[in-house]
Amino acid sequence: MASQSSEQKITPFEVSGGVDESGQLLPVDYEKLIRDFGATRINSQLLERFERVTGKRPHRFMRRGIVFSHRELDKILDRYEKGQPFYLYTGRGPSSDSMHIGHSIPFEFTKWLQDVFDCPLVIMLTDDEKFMHSQKITIDNAKKYAADNAKDIIALGFDPAKTFIFSDFDFVGGAFYENICAMAKRITINSVKGTFGFNDSNNVGEFHFCATQSATAFATSFPHIFGDDKNKVRSIPCLIPCAIDQDPYFRQCRNEAEKMKFKKPSLIHSVFLPALQGPGSKMSASIDSSAIFLGDQPNQVKNKVNKYAFSGGRDTVEEHRKLGGNSKVDVSFQYLTFFLEDDEELARIKKAYESGEMLTGEIKQICIKLLQEYVAGFQERRKKVTEEVRLDFFKQKPLVYQGNPNPVKEDKKEEKPKMEKSVVVGLSKPPQDEASKGHSKTKSNSQASP
Repeated sequence: MASQSSEQKITPFEVSGGVDESGQLLPVDYEKLIRDFGATRINSQLLERFERVTGKRPHRFMRRGIVFSHRELDKILDRYEKGQPFYLYTGRGPSSDSMHIGHSIPFEFTKWLQDVFDCPLVIMLTDDEKFMHSQKITIDNAKKYAADNAKDIIALGFDPAKTFIFSDFDFVGGAFYENICAMAKRITINSVKGTFGFNDSNNVGEFHFCATQSATAFATSFPHIFGDDKNKVRSIPCLIPCAIDQDPYFRQCRNEAEKMKFKKPSLIHSVFLPALQGPGSKMSASIDSSAIFLGDQPNQVKNKVNKYAFSGGRDTVEEHRKLGGNSKVDVSFQYLTFFLEDDEELARIKKAYESGEMLTGEIKQICIKLLQEYVAGFQERRKKVTEEVRLDFFKQKPLVYQGNPNPVKEDKKEEKPKMEKSVVVGLSKPPQDEASKGHSKTKSNSQASP
């Protein structure tokens, strides 16, 4: 098993669980990733502390291990508990004009964190990186995708008063570019090769981009949010919710941050939403049959799940009734773990499926209905995101947030960092969390796990 799973490759550009001797795709080994990346598993003690400090029940992604590892999340909880400032940072590499439901996972979780912490958020659209990494995407393509993806992101419910979205092509300059250059000067070619697997065939833009992505983790890059006093602002850290394939960028950043007199960014990692064919890889924007897109119509959702969703059922109804289904490899059930809010209902479905009471076709119908509702709800909100709305999120303006309304008293010896006067303080808002009968024999060559 160890020799099989060691073949997996997880980078910002490629996700593969590896292949066994028979050529079969293996599931991503997340425990191995934690060990290899040097991250820390989110355990029950950390979840209990999260709930105690914030007063909010952990998100279903946290409860179910979908958000599964972190780097110094505890330090962000320390700051929230004391009423000290921090911000959220996440992003999107725009490679197509429509996002899929796999892309929505980190953004849904980020929105929830923003509501819980009542803190500022910056969202980086890396249109420059997508242009440099792709032979097919032009600068005009990348900029159009960035604008379209921004509207998709806004439709997930972000508050413009607390959120700044920017495109690298539009925003790079000034204080942000100063931090890019300061970071770039510290990164060697050898370190980039070691982190990303680049070789001499990669273009210089790809080598340089990790400095650009790192600069967003430094609060002084955003004087319109945090003010111009660099000595004070550089002590404000960020929390980065992301899929674990983005972690290599921030290992580079964390290696250099303190040498540059910044706080290291904290990270919180999510697993990949499996492709329809199975979780040995993730959904791809360039492979229509692998993904449910946020722009798909109800019949498209239905047909994709029925035709492509990898099944954990047995070969015959009789065998399934006797042995039960395998929920760990069933893609439709895995999607339920991401999108179904009710823990008790999820447990009921799992028990019924694994006992053989529920068939694959029934699981698929539940999944189809849930995804159709999710996508339809998104599309209704997306219609309201006009170009004027998008531009409001792109404005360089003070953001409105409060942070912890009831911080604990600090030791008098410890000076509490303060936000600049340019930050407008507003009222906090409470967070909002949010089948055909018969047996399907749909299979693929992939193996799967959550």
